[in-house]
Amino acid sequence: MQYPVITATPAAASLSSTDPQLAALLAAEDARQHDKIRLIASENYASAAVREASASRITNQYSEGYPGARYYEGQQLVDQVERVAIARAKMLFGAEHVNVQPHSGSPANLAIYLAFLKPGDTVLAMQLAHGGHLTHGSKASITGKYWNVVHYGLDPETRLINYATIRELALQHRPKLLIAGHSAYSRQLDFAAFRAIADEVGAILMVDMAHFAGLVAGGAHPSPVPYADVVTTTTHKSLRGPRGAMILCRAEHAAKIDKAVFPGLQGGPHNAITAAIATTLHEALRPEFADYAAQCVANARALAAGLIEHGFEIVTGGTDNHLVLVDLRNKGIAGKPLAAALDRAGLVTNYNAVPWDDQPPQNPSGLRLGSPSMTTRGFREAEFRRIADWIARVVDAGLDDAVIAQVATETQALCARFPMP
Repeated sequence: MQYPVITATPAAASLSSTDPQLAALLAAEDARQHDKIRLIASENYASAAVREASASRITNQYSEGYPGARYYEGQQLVDQVERVAIARAKMLFGAEHVNVQPHSGSPANLAIYLAFLKPGDTVLAMQLAHGGHLTHGSKASITGKYWNVVHYGLDPETRLINYATIRELALQHRPKLLIAGHSAYSRQLDFAAFRAIADEVGAILMVDMAHFAGLVAGGAHPSPVPYADVVTTTTHKSLRGPRGAMILCRAEHAAKIDKAVFPGLQGGPHNAITAAIATTLHEALRPEFADYAAQCVANARALAAGLIEHGFEIVTGGTDNHLVLVDLRNKGIAGKPLAAALDRAGLVTNYNAVPWDDQPPQNPSGLRLGSPSMTTRGFREAEFRRIADWIARVVDAGLDDAVIAQVATETQALCARFPMP
């Protein structure tokens, strides 16, 4: 019997010749990212070097285990790449131990639950509707189904975190895990206050710094590492890397964390992402990254100030980090239709719940805005004030199609002046 000859795809074959349908979609995505002002707080632009690492042939390698203790042969270079990523993370954040294998932020957070808790144990974390994250015990998440999660929120008068209230809840419920961190809170956290509360009740203190890790790396935000038992973070968002995650912890917790990640939650790491994380951390260690981090905060503050001048209500009254949460109720418009209208106008945002929101999550009363992506492209305070003006024009015009079309022309013209990385 004669078997057919199997031929490999030529090494030089491009995506456009191999899969023109997908190539066209990706080219269109490139154009979209260039032509629109991207204001999603959890997005950014990875550098060409980071993208090159993430597309490298190391993606072909399977690597269950950790450097020096793999379950496959052929790991000599994979081990070196992972060790480089770990060393750079330790240097950048001053951490005693780092795990760079979590596939994303949610599994990284879940690893903390697995490492320190048993099902049914009590956790104290920030409420999703007040700025927390899905994995901080929302009933829609596994974290809210397998553990007893008590939530703290913002003070109804100040709309800020009230640490006295958190302490009262901790003393009442005696959590085994206290979580600090957020996805829609625009003020800095008092890590020393969280540490004191955790110590008083004997809790493990976890900080989820996924949103503000880049600001910490650049010195524009206090670091939680000296205070927390364990810190989780994604590697994109303000850190400007690939879609991955890291766990930073004290040396005494290293074995628990590593075991929770593998074999507890996942098999082999994504080696190309590990390589891209290493490059991301190399870039974040450069002096110019501090300028970027400081500009992220300055731009967010300019955006918040511009919106306030136009009569918008900002939850917490302003921002100390990279994001702005707008309460639209005084404008008589919901978040979802506004986000859709702004997208057509070339301003990409996401609708978001606000504290004490009386609308459903599918069409809440808020709009979340972030500065990292356009700061990477070179926008400064003047450009972010123009963004506030454009948002006000769209809202004041009642989402009129003609106004939206005119704003789209103007936003695209501005984007043309600021190339993508």
